[in-house]
Amino acid sequence: MVATVIWSHLISFRSDSLWNMSHQGNEADDMEEEYEMEDADNDIEDEFRGGYAGGSDSDMDEYEYMNSRMQDTTAAQARKGRDIQGIPWERLSITREKYRQTRLEQYKNYENIPQSGEGSEKLRNLVWATSKHDVYLMSHFSVMHWSALACTKSEVLNVSGHVAPCEKHPGSLLEGFTQTQYLDRPGVSYCTRTTYDDNAITNAVDIYASGSASLVSSGAVHFIASNNDGGVRDFDMEKFQQSNHFRFPWPVNHTSLSPDGKFLIIVGDDPEGILVDSRSGKAIASLRGHFDYSFASAWHPDGLTFATGNQDKTCRIWDIRNLSKSVTALKGNLGAIRSIRYTNDGRFMAMAEPADFVHVFDVESGYHQQQEIDFFGEISGMSFSPDTESLFIGVWDRTYGSLLEFGRRRDYSFLDTIT
Repeated sequence: MVATVIWSHLISFRSDSLWNMSHQGNEADDMEEEYEMEDADNDIEDEFRGGYAGGSDSDMDEYEYMNSRMQDTTAAQARKGRDIQGIPWERLSITREKYRQTRLEQYKNYENIPQSGEGSEKLRNLVWATSKHDVYLMSHFSVMHWSALACTKSEVLNVSGHVAPCEKHPGSLLEGFTQTQYLDRPGVSYCTRTTYDDNAITNAVDIYASGSASLVSSGAVHFIASNNDGGVRDFDMEKFQQSNHFRFPWPVNHTSLSPDGKFLIIVGDDPEGILVDSRSGKAIASLRGHFDYSFASAWHPDGLTFATGNQDKTCRIWDIRNLSKSVTALKGNLGAIRSIRYTNDGRFMAMAEPADFVHVFDVESGYHQQQEIDFFGEISGMSFSPDTESLFIGVWDRTYGSLLEFGRRRDYSFLDTIT
């Protein structure tokens, strides 16, 4: 594997713990005369907090205080040696290199199949870029918008508490609760239960515009929900109706619709994934090669190859023209591959581990060239901008929660020949 630099840091946006996720445990057996991760974490937080002795025990008050003190890190500052997350290594009793080695040695990878553990139920797709200037992400109970151009954030939607339907025509069974599309929360146009099963978690959604070759041909915007009850449900977002429902024998963690709309990748709590017909749900092929449960999938824009991410620390690349085995297996450092993204031009593929590492591969090199983006903290999601010029990575950390923005590096040396 050849290391290469494809993306360069632009800015690290600070936040009051942007992603509301529980911190994954890093417990390990005591190591004599070794600097423990917990000690390093405490030193980092103590250094940041300084002499703060606020009178409130509220996490929110603490986060607001922390957010008021944290500063964004620009590309210019990073080039001058500042840590992209603002961690003051020079004032800590551990070096970045030593802390990295400790993380690699002690980080606890979640597994479901022995020697491949413990289960992990964390969402890792909470960041989405609609342009290189507009990013949407989760913050506590809110959907936030970050403007990379203005460097400002704003709340788009707040879903704290109970989002309940309200009646447009009180007392009317026809146009009351049974047919309601009106809710008591601004910005919410529809609310429904995907399942009444006790195991009703929705693990992922895949949004697409329907076409002649896809699940339906209405031309409407749809989304596919992957559920823990083994169901994969397709919803029409304009009619507010469920249009299809497929059932599988194990919890479904992620689903991806092919670019032509003909196929669905189904992965979940089973080492084998399934490629199915998007109209009928009929299995076309089994995807054998992983050793644990899978949590991520993505199609290359050409519709011929796709990727699956697994708790066995690998991302496997598949070719629909020969699904007897994967084309290659790309390995991570710390743990499961929890998120996978291709650029719209198909040139690059990024895979995210649970924490600390995002790997960006050059697809045209046959995945032999990669850039490893190295930082500290749980990864809540990542997204390429539609024009492939920017990569955004969400980092959950009690002290250094942030949104990292990277820009695509280009070689304009040909301009030097112009006289």
